[in-house]
Amino acid sequence: MKLPNVRETIFSLKSYLSAIMALYLAYSIGLPRPFWAMTTAYVVAQPWSGAVRSKALYRLVGTFAGSAATVYMVPRLSNSPVVMTAAMVMWVGACLYMSVLDRTPRSYLFMLAGYTAAMIGFPSVTDPSLVFDTALARVEEISLGIVCATLVHSIVLPRGLAPALTLQLDKAVRDARNWMHDTLSGKTAEQRDRDRRVLANDITQLRLLSTHVPFDTSNLRWTSGAVRAMQDQISALTPAVSAVEDRLRALQANDQPLPDTVSALLNDISEWINAGAQASHDTAVQLRAAVSHATPAIDSHSTWRDALLASLMTRLRELIDTYDECLALRREIHAGLKGAPRRGSMRGGMHHARPARDPNAALHRDHGMALLSALAAGVAISVCCAFWIGTAWSNGATAALMAAIFSCFFASQDNPVPGIMQFLTYTVYSIPLSALYLLGIMPAIHSFEMLALSMLPTAFVLGIFIARPASTGKAMAMLFGFLGTMALQDTNTADIVSFIDTQVAQCMGVATAAIIAAIFRTVSADWSARRIQAANWKELATLASSPRAPSRHTYTARMLDRIGLLQPRLALAERPDDLVAADALKDLRVGRDITELQRARRHLPMAEATIQPVLNSLAQFFRARSAWRVGEKTPEFLAQIDRALSSVAATPQGVAARDRAVVALVGIRRAFFPDAPDYQPAHPTMEGHAS
Repeated sequence: MKLPNVRETIFSLKSYLSAIMALYLAYSIGLPRPFWAMTTAYVVAQPWSGAVRSKALYRLVGTFAGSAATVYMVPRLSNSPVVMTAAMVMWVGACLYMSVLDRTPRSYLFMLAGYTAAMIGFPSVTDPSLVFDTALARVEEISLGIVCATLVHSIVLPRGLAPALTLQLDKAVRDARNWMHDTLSGKTAEQRDRDRRVLANDITQLRLLSTHVPFDTSNLRWTSGAVRAMQDQISALTPAVSAVEDRLRALQANDQPLPDTVSALLNDISEWINAGAQASHDTAVQLRAAVSHATPAIDSHSTWRDALLASLMTRLRELIDTYDECLALRREIHAGLKGAPRRGSMRGGMHHARPARDPNAALHRDHGMALLSALAAGVAISVCCAFWIGTAWSNGATAALMAAIFSCFFASQDNPVPGIMQFLTYTVYSIPLSALYLLGIMPAIHSFEMLALSMLPTAFVLGIFIARPASTGKAMAMLFGFLGTMALQDTNTADIVSFIDTQVAQCMGVATAAIIAAIFRTVSADWSARRIQAANWKELATLASSPRAPSRHTYTARMLDRIGLLQPRLALAERPDDLVAADALKDLRVGRDITELQRARRHLPMAEATIQPVLNSLAQFFRARSAWRVGEKTPEFLAQIDRALSSVAATPQGVAARDRAVVALVGIRRAFFPDAPDYQPAHPTMEGHAS
C-alpha cells in the first residue's frame, strides 16, 4: 500500500476533526441519532474547500425541503401503507427527475430533498405522531454535519481550487495549441483526432472544476467571470479548428498545392501559436491584417476554390481572435489571483466588458433519461415496501430508505449497476469491522474521549483512501457501512440480533436498487451517445426552421457540452472508428453555419428566395435524423446550395452579411457533399474553366 502524502493526511485529519466535532455537538445537544451528524460530515467532505462550500447551502435547503414534505405526508397517509408508498415514490421520483436534469451543484438540493424524505418518512411510519420530532432531529443532525465540515475545510489549512484549476486551464490551452499546430502543419488525421479527443476531455474537466470557483477561499473566486469566459473561448476553438482542418483538406485535394501566400501565413500563425504564453497581442493584430489581405474578394465570377479560400481565411481569423482572447484571459486570471482588479476583455487593443450570462443556460438536458431514472427509483422503493408490508418486517424501513438513497446516488450514470454493486460489496466488507466496534469495543467505552480515540485509526485510514480518486467510492462505502452500523448505539439496540437484521436490511435495499437499475435503467454507452447525437439533430432542425436568427453562442455552448458528454461514452463504446465523435463535430460546424446563414439572410433580400430552400432542406434532413431515419442528401439539395451560393455571390460588394453567408454555404456544402464536383459560378471566368 502506498504511504499517504501530506495532502491526503491533512484531508483525512480535517475530515475526522469535522466529523468528531459534529458528533460531540450532537451528543451535547442531546440529539437522538448523533452518528447521522458524523456520517454527514464525511459525505460533505471534498479535497477543495470551494467544493465543500458550493454544495453546503444546497444540502441544507434540500434537507429542510425533504423533512417538510415528510412532516406533511406521514401523519395523513400512515394508516394507508399503499397510498403512503405511492406518495413517497412520487416525491422521490419527482426530486430525482429534477436532480438529473439540473447538471450543476444545485442538483444536490433536489436529490437530498428526495432521499431525505425517505430517510425520515419510512422509519416514522410505525409512530407517525413523532414524525415532526424525528424530522426536526434529522435536520439538526444533518445540518450539524454540513456546518462543521464547511467550517473546518474552510478555516483549517483550506485547500484552494486555484492550483488545480489553473493547471487544468493551462493544460487545455496547451492541448488546443497542439491541435492547432498539428492541423496547420498537416499532421496525420490520427494525430489530429487524438488531439481533439484530449481537448474535449479537458473542456469537460474544466467545466466540472469551474462550477466551484465562486465559492473558493482564495482570490480565484473574484475571477469566476474570467474563468467562465476562458472556458467558453477554449470551447469555441473546437469548431474553428475543425473548420480550418476541413477547408485545408478540400484545398489540397488531388494533390493541389496551397497558394504560397497561404502556406506562409499558416506557418506564421503556427509560430505565433507555438510561442505559448509569450504569444503577443501585437502579433495577433498583424496576423489578422495579413489574413484579411489574403482573403479573395467574392463576386459572381468567383470559383469554388475562391470560395474555399475565403472560408478558410474567415475561420483562420476566428481562430486567431479566439486564441488571442484565451491568452488575454489567462493573463487576467493570473493577475486576479494576485489581487489585481478585474478587467474587460482585450480585443483590438481596447477593453470591453464581458456581458454576464447564466453558465447553466446552455447545458444539455435529457428529459427521457431523467424520467427513466425516476421510474427506476420508484420501482426499487415499491419493491422494498411491498416486501416490508407483506412480511411486517421490523427493519423493512431500512431496506426501503437504502433503495431510495442508492437509486439517487448513481442516477446520472448510463449504467448505475457497477457503482451500486461496488458500494454493496464494500459495505459487506465493512461488516466485520462494524461488528468488532459495535459488539466488542463500544460496550467497553464510557466517555466521549475514549470513543473519539478508538475511532481515530479507522477513520484516518478510510479518510486517506477517500482522498485518492481511484479508491474514493470503495472507502466511502466502507465508511458508510461502518458509521451506519455504529448508529445502532444511538438507539440502544447494539446487540447481535439487531446488528444482523440491520446488515441484511441494508444489503437488501442496495441490492434491490442494483437489480431494478439493471432491468429498467441501464443503457449502453453506444445507445447513450446516439441519444445525445439525436438531441443535436433535433436542435439543428429547430435552428434551420426558426423564423428568427438564433443565438450562436448559446447553441455553440450547448453543442460543445454535448461533445463533452460524448467523449467518456465513446471511450467505452464499441465503435472503434469514432464516427460518432466525427459526426458530432460536423454537426457543430453545421449548426454554426446555420446560425450565420440565418443572421445573414435578413440583410440579403435579393438572395432570400434561394437561401430559404436550403434552410428548409436542412430542417427536413435533421428532422429525419432525429427520428432515427436516414436523412437524404439529394442532388436537388446540392443544387439548392449552389443556387444560393451563386445568388449570394452576385449581391453588391460591401455587405458584410454577404461574406458571412458565403462562408456558411461553403461550410454546409462541405459537410453534406464533400466529394461532389466543384461549384460552378453562374458566370464563370476563363480561369474558372481552366481550373
